[in-house]
Amino acid sequence: MRIAEAMAQEMAQEARGTRRLLERLPEDQFGWAPHEKSMTLGRLASHVAECVGYTVPIITTDSLRLNPDDYKPALAGSVAELLHSFDQDLEQALGALDGVPDQHMMAEWKMLMGERTVIDLPRYAVMRGMVLNHLIHHRGQLAVYARLQNVPLPSLYGPSADEKQAFS
Repeated sequence: MRIAEAMAQEMAQEARGTRRLLERLPEDQFGWAPHEKSMTLGRLASHVAECVGYTVPIITTDSLRLNPDDYKPALAGSVAELLHSFDQDLEQALGALDGVPDQHMMAEWKMLMGERTVIDLPRYAVMRGMVLNHLIHHRGQLAVYARLQNVPLPSLYGPSADEKQAFS
C-alpha cells in the first residue's frame, strides 16, 4: 500500500468521528470559551473543521509561504457551515491523495512564515503532524469543550460515557 493511500484511509477513519462531534455542537454556545486564554467553541470547531484542508497545498505545492499579518482565522456561524466546509475539505483532501506516489510523499516540503522556515520535512511527515495529529489534538480539545457544555460525546477510539457501543 502506498503512503498516501494509507494516509487517506486514516484520514477517512478520523473524519467519521470528527464529523459526529461537529454535528453535535451547540450553535448557541459558539462564543463560549472555558478560559480567557482559550479559543471560543466556534473558533476551535472551525479550526478542527479546516485541518484536513491543509492536505491540498501540502500535496500540490513544494512550499507554502504565510504572512502572519494576513491571517484571518476561520469562524463558522453554524453547525451546517462547519459540516459543509469539513465535508468539502475532506473530499478535496482525499482527492489530492489519490494516486500520489511514495516518491512524492518522501519529497521535502516547506512552510515559511514570512521569510522564516518553520517546517522543512518530507510530505508524509508534514501530513502526519500538520494534518492528522493536528486534527486529533484539536478534536480532543473540542471533545472537552463539548463535555463542559453537556454535549453527548460520540465514540471515537472506543465507547464514550454517552455511547456504550464503540465505533457506531
